[in-house]
Amino acid sequence: QSYCKDTYKGQLASVHSKARNQELQKLAKTYNILISPWIGAVTSRRNGKWESYWEDSSPWNYANWAPTQPLHIFSTCTTLSVRDGLWRSRPCFKLHPFICQY
Repeated sequence: QSYCKDTYKGQLASVHSKARNQELQKLAKTYNILISPWIGAVTSRRNGKWESYWEDSSPWNYANWAPTQPLHIFSTCTTLSVRDGLWRSRPCFKLHPFICQY
């Protein structure tokens, strides 16, 4: 997120519809990205319960989680699968390509 902000003056992409999810999946495919890129969803424990939210504070009104996701073990960030368009929880410190929005 900070690299998106500092370098591109943007933020990690938030996804609010199936069409937007497909658009971002298609965009990632055009760059021949094989590793799933970060999007701006975070899952963490807040006020005693697990919840997912967008880093840009936009409303949480759409999700496309893979089965068994998101993980509720520790706070995670989210990748968008280039292969199937589904979202998966990943440790936030891992290196992945990313999709910024402006």
